[in-house]
Amino acid sequence: MPHKTSVSKLAALAATLSLGTAAPALADAMADAEALLAKHSALPEFIVPGEPFDARACMADKKVMSIPLTMTVPYGVELEKGMATAAAEVGFTFETWDNQLKIDQWIQGVSQAVAQDYDVIDLAGGINPELLGPQLSEARDAGIKISTTQLYDVTQEAVASVDASSKIDFTTAGKILAAWAYVKTEGKPNVVIIGSSDVLSSKPYTDAMEAQLAEYCPDCKARVIDVPVSEWATKIQASVQSAVLSDPGVNYILPVFDSMSQFIVPALRITGSEGAVKIASFNGTPFVLDMIREGTVDMDIGESLEWAGYTAIDNIMRMVCDLPEPQGNFVPLYIFDSANVETAGVPATYNDGYGDAYLTGFRKLWMLEE
Repeated sequence: MPHKTSVSKLAALAATLSLGTAAPALADAMADAEALLAKHSALPEFIVPGEPFDARACMADKKVMSIPLTMTVPYGVELEKGMATAAAEVGFTFETWDNQLKIDQWIQGVSQAVAQDYDVIDLAGGINPELLGPQLSEARDAGIKISTTQLYDVTQEAVASVDASSKIDFTTAGKILAAWAYVKTEGKPNVVIIGSSDVLSSKPYTDAMEAQLAEYCPDCKARVIDVPVSEWATKIQASVQSAVLSDPGVNYILPVFDSMSQFIVPALRITGSEGAVKIASFNGTPFVLDMIREGTVDMDIGESLEWAGYTAIDNIMRMVCDLPEPQGNFVPLYIFDSANVETAGVPATYNDGYGDAYLTGFRKLWMLEE
């Protein structure tokens, strides 16, 4: 059910965040927001996740089975491709279990990994390990380690059945979106946030947006609309239309996943608010980056999926090699807007525009080159 975050709730959030101190003055809040945007507008640098190690020696004869959420969407395909490329550089067996978003197919993948004596099962792109409890228990009994990729927010703890997780910083993405709306409206954001509570990371993500807006300005307006993934095509457009018509002051729509934008744009056109109401989101999906270039989306926070794939492989290898698990997010978040979106390609791709600092960085970290 949609719900509206009232001014009083935002004020209470701000009071909690400031631990009793006064909310920052407008100038201080604006400076903070602008600094956050500037940080994530710079070309990404390689963030070292841990100590160097001899990856080839450690991973000799090891086998990793990656079970993606689905291979029917480009996001999953590109993430798996990045992981496979990284594994090939090191020289160990990496297999992607093809599936069409069906739990029985995920179960088959786990069974195959157990039967063929794999060393690792990685649940990639959003599979909740709790859905495969008995199967993962059997795999662990067989000596297989379990990892997840692109599932948990950095603020979330993995369940006990998971040995290591390559996480995403949805919390910071939420703060960036709040900062963008705050700066671009000159401190007067009136936003509609579109979340999907059936996605594990959605709550910390939407919470971060609300909390950041409350910290910047307790009288900012924010409304959260929850739409499960399975209902995006049928409910997002109608929900946005209703929200915009009921409050003509809305100036930003902030969907948690940028693919939602394809259902938001028609709603803005129908209500005559396209242009006046902006869209900003996260993921760096190519067709959404193309929408920035075309002028229908204002901003998108991107992450290179090849960079994410290399990061996931680094995390998996450290788990196998009994090295400390990296804590935090090591896939940079990079802002695309009209000023730089063409660097992502025309048409856009999943990996152009981010630079290649991660390639040299990981090769040195894995002792593949000097």
